[in-house]
Amino acid sequence: MAGRPGYITLPIISVLAAIGYVYYTTVFLAIPAWLGLATAAGVANAAAYTALAVACVATYGLAITRDPGRVPPAFVPDVEDAETPVHEIKRKGGDLRYCQKCSHYKPPRAHHCCVCKRCILRMDHHCIWINNCVGHENYKIFLVFVLYVATASLYSMVLIIGAAVHSAPKDEQSGSDSPRSSIIICGVILCPILLSTSILLGWHVYLILHNKTTIEYHEGVRAMWLAEKAGNLYHHPYDLGFYHNTVSVLGPNILCWLCPVSRNTGNGIRFRTSYDIPLSTSAFKKEEHLSMS
Repeated sequence: MAGRPGYITLPIISVLAAIGYVYYTTVFLAIPAWLGLATAAGVANAAAYTALAVACVATYGLAITRDPGRVPPAFVPDVEDAETPVHEIKRKGGDLRYCQKCSHYKPPRAHHCCVCKRCILRMDHHCIWINNCVGHENYKIFLVFVLYVATASLYSMVLIIGAAVHSAPKDEQSGSDSPRSSIIICGVILCPILLSTSILLGWHVYLILHNKTTIEYHEGVRAMWLAEKAGNLYHHPYDLGFYHNTVSVLGPNILCWLCPVSRNTGNGIRFRTSYDIPLSTSAFKKEEHLSMS
């Protein structure tokens, strides 16, 4: 179910409801059942989990509201610019990429989103869970949100398992297991959340290390197949090496990599390529025109 960007949709309500339910069960049922809220360990874990939950909600709100990146109306690619060795072209015809729906040229790595009804800078994908595209301006926020959710889910799972095991003997003696049942139900709900966010986090870490978007990964698979079929070697032009790839997305300051309010590098229109880095072979210094949709 998709809605207009900026609007509250059913998936967004579902995410907020899940965060609230897991938070309540973890802090007010699991921690008291295992550690007790009156103990130092209980207070410390409740405070730490509360801070993590607040970070999840804050980054989620930013991911929803932050514009993923608009293409400047006056953007026109300069094919004679020596500092831009890579120009993306259409698969058919070899023309520079032009969006007929938006009536402007597409910068490198930009794509048109049929849901947002406009082109998005360095578009990765459209996410129904935030009712927004994930692009140049909010990719880091989205990544940090997924990291926080995966961490909070793992943290909550540990507390829930500990509470369920610790309260089992007491429930058998008292004959009541209502809090334990609620804790177990929450643990069952957490399993797919933890699994999906962990896989999603791992996927985007892989993309960051190779300086690719989800769209570019799938396009690269096809480009690699075509290159091998023609007896050539495909090289992703934006792959600068693990460190430079990470810096291009998370920023140059390592201490701010997990800070959602810090900006990533670049303007989303021009990107460093592997051709900007001196290489030993002259083949990689030549200008390459990429076929992309």
